[in-house]
Amino acid sequence: MTPELGFAADAAHFAYIVAAVLFILGIKQLSSPKTARSGNRLAAIGMSIALIVTLLDRHILSYTEIAIGLAIGGTVGAFAARRVAMTAMPQLVALLNGSGGGAAAVVSALEYNHLIRSTGAVPPTEGVSILMGALIGGISFTGSIVAWGKLQGVFTEKAVTYPFQKPINFLLAAALLVLGGMLLANAAGLPAFLVFFGVALLLGVLAVIPIGGGDMPVVVSLLNSFTGLATAAAGFALHNVVLIIAGTLVGASGTLLTVLMCKAMNRPITNVLFGAFGATTTAAGGGGAGATDLSGKSVRDVSAEDVATMLAYAQSVIVIPGYGLAVAQAQHGVRELADLLKAKGVEVKYAIHPVAGRMPGHMNVLLAEANVPYEELFDLDQINDAFGRCDVALVIGANDVVNPAARHDKQSPIYGMPILDADKSKHVVIMKRSMKPGFAGIENELFYDPKAMMLFGDAKASVGKLIAAVKAL
Repeated sequence: MTPELGFAADAAHFAYIVAAVLFILGIKQLSSPKTARSGNRLAAIGMSIALIVTLLDRHILSYTEIAIGLAIGGTVGAFAARRVAMTAMPQLVALLNGSGGGAAAVVSALEYNHLIRSTGAVPPTEGVSILMGALIGGISFTGSIVAWGKLQGVFTEKAVTYPFQKPINFLLAAALLVLGGMLLANAAGLPAFLVFFGVALLLGVLAVIPIGGGDMPVVVSLLNSFTGLATAAAGFALHNVVLIIAGTLVGASGTLLTVLMCKAMNRPITNVLFGAFGATTTAAGGGGAGATDLSGKSVRDVSAEDVATMLAYAQSVIVIPGYGLAVAQAQHGVRELADLLKAKGVEVKYAIHPVAGRMPGHMNVLLAEANVPYEELFDLDQINDAFGRCDVALVIGANDVVNPAARHDKQSPIYGMPILDADKSKHVVIMKRSMKPGFAGIENELFYDPKAMMLFGDAKASVGKLIAAVKAL
């Protein structure tokens, strides 16, 4: 190696390390809304450095094709990011995650084809990395597409079972092991690799289809970790340091997030993957005021004027946002209502459950969009003790995360899941379109609590009525 080449290689590795450090610092700063913007910028700078160095350091066949790809991908990405609604953010995350996994799988496949055509054989070390990249990336790609479909409503959100489900998946996994062994031993060629890749894609579909839509956030998080692992595997195959580091970061963070989400629901990951909530159909599909459950209990309907009076003369109000708030895009109205109440001397706080919405942090981002002060947002552990001193708990679109059945009903699918203690407040106002259940598919005991009142209607419209009524007081 000439000194010039040695210096260039060292410079490239140093630049990759700088990029990796910027990735880590960026992720660290994403932990707080105050530093999230600068964290995004640091990570973007790191990615820019990594891309530029790769384009200069590697033998590039066609810069023109890369430029075309960047133009098309950048345009689509910018358009999607600007147009996507906050309610559809989980779907966008699933698509972006699937794209990453698919890209890693394609890179692995191309590298395998390159080695086969140039040397006639794939060294075992590169072979393991290539097969892992193709396998995990393929599963992540098709699995994420199915997850997107369930969240978007393109596919049914219910858990879908089919005959011989587990035996079929077992046979597919066994086929992958056999084909992988043959490919590593160079006893099979490109056709066998294409079959291997196709089986991985099929397994991704069949593994996610049986899982209910309510569990898709956990699945997306798990598939995100898969994408990271696939990227790291592609990095080993290409001997690219920054891919290895970035993929490892994504894999580790996705795994930690999956564990935290499962902990928040008090469910092991095996239960999510093989015993999804979506299979439960015990709920009554009732409608509005006067609706009764299977035991003949009735809910108490209330008017917006009555709720406004209760809120205006309260000392403490805790708002509990859920997916219904996101669907109705009521976050701006909620912030305006809170400002009116605070002007009257009412203390307003927001209780955020870890799995409220359709992805971790969904409610935080939604409320931040409406400029709700971050200091007023509290997670479950921080806020639960305050419900006993709360005058009114205002539940907007949340369901299972406030269901008292999680504490005592051992037959309930949410038994043991930590919930927000809204039922310990002096009064509970629940804003919903109807009596339709949450993702667990079960009735909410809180609806029938003597302290609970139902304000039926679209959350945005109902909040608008509350604002008008509070102003009129």
